[in-house]
Amino acid sequence: MGKVAVGLAVGVAVAACAVATMVVGRRIRSRRKWGRVFGVLKDLELSCETTVGRLRQVVDAMAVEMHAGLASDGGSKLKMLLTFVDKLPDGSEKGTYYALDLGGTNFRVLRVKLGGTRSSTLEHDVHQQDIPQNLMTGTSEVLFDFIASSVKEFVERETDDSKLSLDRRRELGFMFSFPVKQTSVSSGTLLKWTKGFAIEDMIGKEVAGCLEKAMTKKGLNMSVAALVNDSVGTLSLGHYHDTDTVAAVIIGTGTNACYLERTDAIIKSQGLLTASGGMVVNMEWGNFWSSHLPRTVYDTELDADSPNPNDQGFEKLISGMYLGDVVRRVIVRMSQESDIFEPISSKLYMPFILRTPLIAAMHEDDSPDLEEVGRILRENLEIPDVPLKVRKLIVKVCDVVTRRAARLAAAGIVGILKKIGRDGSGGITGGRSRSDHRMRRTVVAMEGGLYTEYTMFREYLHEALTEILGEDIAKHVVLIKVTEDGSATGAALLAASRSSYPVDNVRLL
Repeated sequence: MGKVAVGLAVGVAVAACAVATMVVGRRIRSRRKWGRVFGVLKDLELSCETTVGRLRQVVDAMAVEMHAGLASDGGSKLKMLLTFVDKLPDGSEKGTYYALDLGGTNFRVLRVKLGGTRSSTLEHDVHQQDIPQNLMTGTSEVLFDFIASSVKEFVERETDDSKLSLDRRRELGFMFSFPVKQTSVSSGTLLKWTKGFAIEDMIGKEVAGCLEKAMTKKGLNMSVAALVNDSVGTLSLGHYHDTDTVAAVIIGTGTNACYLERTDAIIKSQGLLTASGGMVVNMEWGNFWSSHLPRTVYDTELDADSPNPNDQGFEKLISGMYLGDVVRRVIVRMSQESDIFEPISSKLYMPFILRTPLIAAMHEDDSPDLEEVGRILRENLEIPDVPLKVRKLIVKVCDVVTRRAARLAAAGIVGILKKIGRDGSGGITGGRSRSDHRMRRTVVAMEGGLYTEYTMFREYLHEALTEILGEDIAKHVVLIKVTEDGSATGAALLAASRSSYPVDNVRLL
């Protein structure tokens, strides 16, 4: 009996040891698993690092590229396109003006009534119209006839207090968000289509002329007073509200910037004269690149898989089109290193399934159990039952990617200010401030959902702006959010400001 007891005790001990070994083994494997996952996160953080020193290097690089782009065409990644806009709205505009916003699968027509004094709220009417798919690949005549018909119907709905006399020619600001070679403030030729349009007979044609021809055919007495893109429209609205506005930045699905430059600094167009001595320059800053920009393996993969590799490098780091997919690619890498996302859905491997608004929603989830994070992973990526520890990890990934984007956008803005002498450095490289340099109040108009709707992105951008400039200089720089339909409203305001100057104020000697 004693031998049996001893044997039983030994058996229990062996079993206990086996269980203990299994538990320890599981803990070791779990630690290794999480170690690999946190290794991915650590590598991401290091690759996305944006110290103030690095950001100031980006500032200097942006200013240098701006100089190069103004010196010669093709001399820089920045196109630095002339807009021929030499006068911006200042609040004195009066009358009823129109805008047409064409830049995607729909277009908007807008009517603005101006009273001759600056108003914090602009009364306007808007009509949106979808474009049938067949018109996006048909002929230019059919497309513009369709648009002109819609504009005419909108004009005919003018109320009594906004009606113009029948014999007066109405004026319109045309916001055309496709690549155009501008030839005057109100004309330009189409270089290429994007966003699903493929109307071959339109390439090389003068854009405003096609619209005016169609409107005349429809019996509509209306002229294009200004042909602009969305960043110029945003700058126009910003300047209407605050004449200290010197630049505009769009950070949404895509990104771009424009600013007011001295004409004598535009070396590639020597002999350019304007009544104001300045001109708005469209930077096309999405194509900016510098070796100082922090790039990860995920950015490299995304760029290689994109329809335009080695193009729009800055845009792929900071705009809403791409942030969500960078996060998705990080999650894929983590899933390959461990089983924390099992079972893995095929949706995780679908490019751009994780859109940036979803990233913002997860990043800003303040519920104790991160319920919104769990819902998005479950409903959009089909990853069920994600533990809280993993949800926190996802939020951290969103934070790292978003913070990098916002801080780089801030560096881009300071680069513009440096180029025009509004960063407090007095032209000194490296971002050092001068105590003897008097800083003027400087306003930048901001538009785009990433900035206006994503609170954490906006806060990180403001934080970086202060870090780069220093508090003493940053207090003189104001970022203002433009209202909904802001850039289109700006196009109408630009038409109004041009209406006061029937003679072209821009000419080449």
